[in-house]
Amino acid sequence: KEIPSMPDCYHVSTDQAVKEAEEVFGLGIPSVMVFGLPPSKDPMGTGAYAENGIVQESVAAIKKALPDLVVITDVCLCEYTDHGHCGIVKERNGQLDVDNDATLELLALQAVSHARAGSDVIAPSGMMDGMVKAIRHGLDGQGFEHLPILSYAIKYASAFYGPFRDAVDSAPQFGDRRTYQMDPANGREALRELHLDVQEGADIVMVKPALSFLDVIRQARESHPEIPLAAYNVSGEYAMVKAAAANGWLDERRIVEEILTSIKRAGADMIVTYFAKDVAHW
Repeated sequence: KEIPSMPDCYHVSTDQAVKEAEEVFGLGIPSVMVFGLPPSKDPMGTGAYAENGIVQESVAAIKKALPDLVVITDVCLCEYTDHGHCGIVKERNGQLDVDNDATLELLALQAVSHARAGSDVIAPSGMMDGMVKAIRHGLDGQGFEHLPILSYAIKYASAFYGPFRDAVDSAPQFGDRRTYQMDPANGREALRELHLDVQEGADIVMVKPALSFLDVIRQARESHPEIPLAAYNVSGEYAMVKAAAANGWLDERRIVEEILTSIKRAGADMIVTYFAKDVAHW
């Protein structure tokens, strides 16, 4: 089922996910990142850590078919909660808010369930304080000391996420995510968040979005040259290029190559992008 705001991107079932992974692997792309859309949502996001959840079943199927493809799994509750937030919501002083600490236990459960399914890399994206430490502790306690953590260490409260929220039906039902995602105007906080996640045991760190935060990618690279750095070329960055190209306003191939080159030049070791198959074909 094509995602309206993300042309050429689709929701896929487990069997189709395997076929998609086979195509990706055949193109020489080394890795995929798996996100899930459960059949139903609830306040606790139980589909996120269910042993028979959609991500868990799909990862197992992909790894069975393609053991050499690196499968990265997104660890966050927003795709699974009926309120659309990245953590458990509780009432404080008459207002609803995300309970950071209560969420950590569930993120650890989700990470362990992904590990049992065969995930190669655990990628927490919810920007909960202490999430890397909690997930590392949870994985180690279940015998998954070898699994690396790719932390969304620097994740801004960005308007560029709009199409993805449409894709997974995860727009917050109240408020916004600015209490746990970062203010786009704040560059110095990014380095503090990065340093904390490295201290907690992150093996790879991510900057998201990429295009409007190239300066932050560069600062992250220079401040921690020893750690692998990823950048996420997000849905809004993808959608605006696709829309302009569809109208004949720009040369899609040239602008995609320029954008991805700029992300690489800024210092990213790896790029998560919806353009991956196009670039591989080109």
